[in-house]
Amino acid sequence: MPKRTEERFPRGLVIRLLVYVFVGHLFAAFLLLLFKAGGA
Repeated sequence: MPKRTEERFPRGLVIRLLVYVFVGHLFAAFLLLLFKAGGA
């Protein structure tokens, strides 16, 4: 059964998903910092 889960979710896809989530959070934090610095 674990083999089926690995086939459904390849390691590359999981790594790419984690990278996208991480980069998305960094971008959101950057936007928040801009708004805080701008006083908006």
